[in-house]
Amino acid sequence: MRVTGGELKGRRPKLVKGFGGRPTTDFGRESLFNLLRTRVSIEDATVLDLFAGTGMVGLEFASRGCASVTAVEKDIKAVRAIQDMYRSFELDHCQVIRGNALDFVKRALTSYDIVFADPPFGMEELDQLPRLIMDSGLLESEGWLILEHGERTDVSDSPGFQECRHYGHVNFSLFKK
Repeated sequence: MRVTGGELKGRRPKLVKGFGGRPTTDFGRESLFNLLRTRVSIEDATVLDLFAGTGMVGLEFASRGCASVTAVEKDIKAVRAIQDMYRSFELDHCQVIRGNALDFVKRALTSYDIVFADPPFGMEELDQLPRLIMDSGLLESEGWLILEHGERTDVSDSPGFQECRHYGHVNFSLFKK
């Protein structure tokens, strides 16, 4: 896994050993950021990375000049690996919070310009997640939600839905507040 763009392009951070999640592929991340480039201003944006996993999507945002990244992940090994990655790249504007992403959404204390969510594809509440986030106060006005999901999930009837893009077995649905 490597960073696909920005000032850290080409760098290969140490990743979580033994992490059971499904990391977003280099191809998927690069395709997503090519899509976002025409729709969203990433530079100076505040970003929330829910279900952060390996932290690679948050790292991509940081590499492309966002103001801050807050990653939320419950797996302690993943949290430590993301913290180490942020330290090794001297990303002082990035932080990781150990916790349940759904609980974080339900008790939103601040808002972000961009929320990226990559929940487990089999998560029971997956189709409810866009509505939950849009109603939570996590998004600034005109903010964007990007939901990564499998090909069997359809969230096109959720509030703020803009479009869905397919990249192999990965789908990204974009929502605007």
